[in-house]
Amino acid sequence: MKNLINQLSFLKKKILYFGLIITAGLSLSGCTDLDEKVFSEVTESNFVPSESDIVAIMASAYTPMRYVMDWQGLFDLQEEPGDAFVTPTRPNGWDDGGTYKRMHFHEWTKTDWQPRNTWITCFNGINAANRVMLQMESGKFPISAEQKTAILAEMRAVRALYYSILVDTHGNVPIIPNYSDKLPEQNTRLEVYNFIVSELNEVIPQLPAKVDKTTYGRMTQWSAYHVLAKVYLNAEVYTGTPQWQKCIEACDKIIQSGLFKKSDSYKAIFSATNETNPEMVFAIPYDQIYAGGFGAHMKMLLPSHRKVFGMEAQPWGGSSCNPQFIDTYNPKDNRLKDTWLMGNQYNIDDGSIVFTLTKEMPSIYFCEETEGFRCGKFQIQRGARSSLNNDFPFLRYTDVLMMKAECLLRTNQSDAAAQLVTEVRIRSFDNPADAVVTGAQLQQNSVFKYGTLAENGTIDKPGDQTTVLYGRFLDELGWEFAAEARRRTDMIRFGVYQKKNWYNHVPKGDYTTLFPIGLEELNTNKNLKQNPGY
Repeated sequence: MKNLINQLSFLKKKILYFGLIITAGLSLSGCTDLDEKVFSEVTESNFVPSESDIVAIMASAYTPMRYVMDWQGLFDLQEEPGDAFVTPTRPNGWDDGGTYKRMHFHEWTKTDWQPRNTWITCFNGINAANRVMLQMESGKFPISAEQKTAILAEMRAVRALYYSILVDTHGNVPIIPNYSDKLPEQNTRLEVYNFIVSELNEVIPQLPAKVDKTTYGRMTQWSAYHVLAKVYLNAEVYTGTPQWQKCIEACDKIIQSGLFKKSDSYKAIFSATNETNPEMVFAIPYDQIYAGGFGAHMKMLLPSHRKVFGMEAQPWGGSSCNPQFIDTYNPKDNRLKDTWLMGNQYNIDDGSIVFTLTKEMPSIYFCEETEGFRCGKFQIQRGARSSLNNDFPFLRYTDVLMMKAECLLRTNQSDAAAQLVTEVRIRSFDNPADAVVTGAQLQQNSVFKYGTLAENGTIDKPGDQTTVLYGRFLDELGWEFAAEARRRTDMIRFGVYQKKNWYNHVPKGDYTTLFPIGLEELNTNKNLKQNPGY
């Protein structure tokens, strides 16, 4: 990964330079000596871009994606309102003006930063993609017709990726098809969904099919199919009309390519050297020096974890896991210990006990520093800083298998779905027989004991106790994809997010499945209307 990041770091420096060339070319109308030949410097007329130069030009459209794992980024937006993560007030703070409580209670406002950060990040990426397309279409940049087609297709694909996030989080957002200084009009969630589907289906044949260092962290045919499958998977939520078969077809394109496979090791997917992992359909590259932003560990680990992992940085110790979620795991499932730090935490140098983590978390209003298991899914290298080296597996192959399995389950093919789920589970159980799951089991209720908790850990307010349709499959998604910035989306699709009680949360209604549009965005664009319920 470091070689790739070094290259991208060097190339990003070129973006500005080539942008200046383009800008200068667009404003040459006042010059008189247009025939002057220049041999000592690169100009618009004598610059012939290489493949690496083209990567540099497109890099600005990908850079905002690194905010996924940064402070109050998409990770927080997807995990804090869900039933796995909780950030309580602690002795060292973490009240933060009540922002984490509002996320847990689904009482966010139009001034809260978590929803606004994702909106801003996605539109920064969309804006950058549109700017690159404008540069290519201006005719001022010396590229071949083949290069132009490839660049435009990739920028449209990455733009669709950003919209796939927005259609899920905010729904009714402006579709901005080109670079413009006009205030955009607001579109409906259905229109945004249709735009994503249309764009991806149109550009997929023009995207690269190869999977190697040159396409790592970029949109290929397969990552585009993956985004398309995720949008189809949630189509019933977004549009009211399910698209299970279309999701299966998109997944089959990736499976039949033969270019990806399930990682032999679950831990390896999240290691600090995971750039070669065969599961990576689309990764967000990070590096603690050249491409920072992976800071979620700073929020989740305790300050004393510095001694446990030999870290250079000292974490802040906020987020931990809802004990109800921990209780759903089969003790034989190795994903429990591979995902969560539990019990005694040992000094990396002398093996002594530094502190002990307990599962219990009395209340979001106050927990002791060591109360609540912490996320240890992403490898912490000795000497780790405030940004990790680990690349984030934003789209990984196991998700393709699980999306197909869910669609099979929802179309009365539960035994076929169970075969895929068993295939996923088998790497996380020492005894393969313990990994086997049946179609009948996947149709059962969730094993999650929903209801708000009293301080002693007993159920205080049970709330809605109706059976969760295919709830056991939702459990499977929780165990496989915990802490991967997606729990909220899965809970909404299964009808849990807007109906069930958990930890200190009670449901507020269906309107909470979308976040409010930020106050500043409303004030600066008169064409925007607030989402219903806010």
